[in-house]
Amino acid sequence: MASSSADLVIGKLISLLQNEASSLRRVPDEINEMKLLLGSMRSFFLDADHRKGAISQSRKDWMKNLRDLAYEIEDTIDAFTYHESKRQRGNNFKRFLQRSLHFPVDLYVRHEVAAKLQDFNKRMKSITERASQFGVQQLEVRDTSRYDPNWKNRWSESSLFFTDDDLVGVKKVQHELLGRLMDEEPRRRVISVVGMGGSGKTTLVANTFKKQSVKQHFDFCTWITVSGQYAIEELFRSMVKEVYEQRKEEVPMQVETMSYRVLVETLVQYLQSRRYLIVLDDVWNVQFWQEINIVLPEGMRGSRIVLTTRKEDVAPSPYGFVSYIHQIQPLRKNDAWELFCKRAFANDLAGCPSYLDSFARNLIEKCEGLPLAIVALGGLMSKKSTAEWMRVHDNLNWELSNNPALEFVKIISLLSYHDLSFQLKHCFLYCCIFPEDYEISRKRLIRLWMAEDFLEHVNDVAPEVVAENYLMELICRGLLQVKNRNFCGRPKHIKMHDILREFALSISKEEKFVAVSDGKKGVEENGIRRCSIEVTHKELNPGGKETSQLRSLFIFVVDEISKSSFTKLPYGLKLLRVLDLEDAPINELSQEFGYLFNLRLDIYSI
Repeated sequence: MASSSADLVIGKLISLLQNEASSLRRVPDEINEMKLLLGSMRSFFLDADHRKGAISQSRKDWMKNLRDLAYEIEDTIDAFTYHESKRQRGNNFKRFLQRSLHFPVDLYVRHEVAAKLQDFNKRMKSITERASQFGVQQLEVRDTSRYDPNWKNRWSESSLFFTDDDLVGVKKVQHELLGRLMDEEPRRRVISVVGMGGSGKTTLVANTFKKQSVKQHFDFCTWITVSGQYAIEELFRSMVKEVYEQRKEEVPMQVETMSYRVLVETLVQYLQSRRYLIVLDDVWNVQFWQEINIVLPEGMRGSRIVLTTRKEDVAPSPYGFVSYIHQIQPLRKNDAWELFCKRAFANDLAGCPSYLDSFARNLIEKCEGLPLAIVALGGLMSKKSTAEWMRVHDNLNWELSNNPALEFVKIISLLSYHDLSFQLKHCFLYCCIFPEDYEISRKRLIRLWMAEDFLEHVNDVAPEVVAENYLMELICRGLLQVKNRNFCGRPKHIKMHDILREFALSISKEEKFVAVSDGKKGVEENGIRRCSIEVTHKELNPGGKETSQLRSLFIFVVDEISKSSFTKLPYGLKLLRVLDLEDAPINELSQEFGYLFNLRLDIYSI
């Protein structure tokens, strides 16, 4: 995320420098040099954002230093623009008088800006030189102690060894899945099981796949873990090896050197006369079906293909075959409770002690029916004392992002996030601005994304259309949930899953992208760009320098008493770009808001 957040501000800086070039005409060399340096930085960050796998800590630090420097540059240019906009207000005579009276001040301001730009250029060069000296600019550098490209395959296939006792709340769904696998429909059927990360897709399909009745119904069964990065020839090669193994024959050495054409011919020849079941687990690429379909003969033998994915648009369109999509639903409360107790109190026949009941139920509620989170939390709490239960309960948000025992939940949940483009990453993280369980209006969110310049500029396509596509992409990937739809079927309100929101908040805080506050202490993080304040008292802390660096401010007054008494906003918001007060009873703004040159969107009610 460091690369994508830096790219956002660097892109804005290049535009700012172009717009302010005439005002800063005394320092053209510094501006041109800075534009070149920023352009190179942006290219690097864009390249880095498309790379997969872990990165070294030294490169993380280097990218953080560049991002923080980019923020400083943005603050300097915006502050100068603010000074210029105030100086040019009023009629001609008033502006002439102001220029005459403030001429020495203007000279000083321009000189100060020029000096800062020179200093910024030196610091950028210094950071780059140090990076080159220590070799941290190489994108191939990885923390090999943590990065293992095969971990997803092992995790997927480990689901094949879960027993029926490990599963809760899947009997009805599994019965339906078995029916679709073994009914009398002779045409080839493709069944897509869709759900967010950690929802139990793979576990459900794996437990169904290994049942003896399923094995006996089909002539050939195989499980293929696809994942985000795959080589189609290697997948074909694995299928050919499985053919030999199921025939109890030794796999010939030449399989390793078979060409694409020979692999396809071998599979088609073997499968076309058989009823087969192929499971394609963890599919990400929308083009994958076109690549794999060539080796899967249609026929009229009742063959089945089961595909698991987080992305709805990956499911193949039902052209020429029977297709079915099953959406994985969250566990019901009773099932979630049963699953949690199985993990947390496995050695206690009496189940959950009464003195822990309220703690346990609150922890389960936070998981919102997500099986992976429930299992992980249950395992974490299984050996905790009462005091430790209280600590985890009271600090669950911190535990989710920082406890090593829950790291796997974070990794699995955020796989979809890391697969996003940098524009979509911004749009996703932005949603954590809204309070927990908040139902976000689609129209409101789209206007905010547009005001923040998150959208890619597409020729002849309206920004609203681009934003709609972004929203549907996040929904299709399970990163946002639809709460209700309008009469046309379009999402009307959406929300973030509580677990995903906590992870998004953690990333956003680290990247100085968003901070959430209760309004009592102001904005603590220096350089933070966006702040969401959930007010539970009468006034906000003014904040000081940190507040002056804000570009977006959201205020949510959630307490009824506060709604009747809260009337004041913090001061020093001169660089504000977005002001959202829809959920705050503000009737009047201070004079300062008349000078907000940067303001693109202020929302009172949509």
